[in-house]
Amino acid sequence: MSEPGEGVSVAQLLLVEYQSVKDEQKARIGFRDNLLYVTLAVTAAIIAAVAQAKQISMLLALAPVCIVLGWTYLVNDEKISAIGRYVHKELGPRLTQLAGSHGDFAAFGWEEAHRGDARRSSRKTFQCLVDLTAFCVLPLAGLLVFWTGRPDGVLLVALSVLEALAVVGLGVQIVLYARTARSTV
Repeated sequence: MSEPGEGVSVAQLLLVEYQSVKDEQKARIGFRDNLLYVTLAVTAAIIAAVAQAKQISMLLALAPVCIVLGWTYLVNDEKISAIGRYVHKELGPRLTQLAGSHGDFAAFGWEEAHRGDARRSSRKTFQCLVDLTAFCVLPLAGLLVFWTGRPDGVLLVALSVLEALAVVGLGVQIVLYARTARSTV
């Protein structure tokens, strides 16, 4: 057993937790941001393969790739925001309370300060448009090219319709998440 005064304080535990969740947030931000570049690279590769092979049906690969990458992007983005909310609404106030602050100090003030930026709303809207373009508009454009190329085979057409519905579903989720994230700020 440890002697009185030798244990870890609640404040120290909260600081360790803060560092842990911020490390996770940082890793998720890097991963999330790279997903946009990966999506653009894969899209370019598929388009180049279609052009080289002259097989328009290869465009059907675009939607599943964008759906998987887009969903992964969205899930990571949500976790990044959830970590920020947790630090802002849970860890910060608990540490502030432990510090005995009476309004002149708030732990992790940056977690709240950056939310007050006057252009935050327009950036969020623009980011939503970028996400929709990368993960939804590009595969829908590929499907449109496929459909206008007079596709052969009922199965490929049926698959393309299912893909279009899935892409639209992802787009709805992206917009709903963007609206939810904006209202919880």
